[in-house]
Amino acid sequence: MQQNLFDNHNILSHDGEVLFFPAFFEKQESDFYLDTLTETIPWKQEPIKIFGKEVMQPRLTSWHGDKPYTYSGITMHPHQWTDELKNIKTKIEGVAQVAFNSVLLNLYRNGQDSMGWHRDNEKELGGNPVIGSISLGATRIFKLRNYRDKKEVVSVELTHGSFLLMKGPTQHFWEHHIPKTSKVSGPRINLTFRIIR
Repeated sequence: MQQNLFDNHNILSHDGEVLFFPAFFEKQESDFYLDTLTETIPWKQEPIKIFGKEVMQPRLTSWHGDKPYTYSGITMHPHQWTDELKNIKTKIEGVAQVAFNSVLLNLYRNGQDSMGWHRDNEKELGGNPVIGSISLGATRIFKLRNYRDKKEVVSVELTHGSFLLMKGPTQHFWEHHIPKTSKVSGPRINLTFRIIR
């Protein structure tokens, strides 16, 4: 399915650019990537520091690419690119119009795995990070919240095979998260492609 940046509008009304492609990969291809990544990625549950306290992340992760990455008090050392990760990277680079050099994979085992409110604003990501996010598996709600007033919230359902592209000043003005839900029992894999400077 050939898509380009002009197929979709910005889901943010101001201070950022977030484009959503709900069927970027067709179902058969999405199923293949979900099954293969579930079985072949070296998943690990890492501890992170929140307000000075060390807790286990409520999901499994794996870091792949060319350089290490530090966030929330942990440094992740990269695993090698797999053929599947290279193929996904190549396809989204055609839309994002950048060359990604790293990817953080998150495995949400069920609806109780989550991601807290945060911004991807580490210095290694540069001033206006471009982040390409692929979702595979169970549909989960992705929320963006205005970082200044915490009141303005935008929600989107991240479906199987969808692509979300965050760029421009988004990480300066908006934070995002994946809330827990009792409505989801199946797993979801999220791949967030990044450029580490």
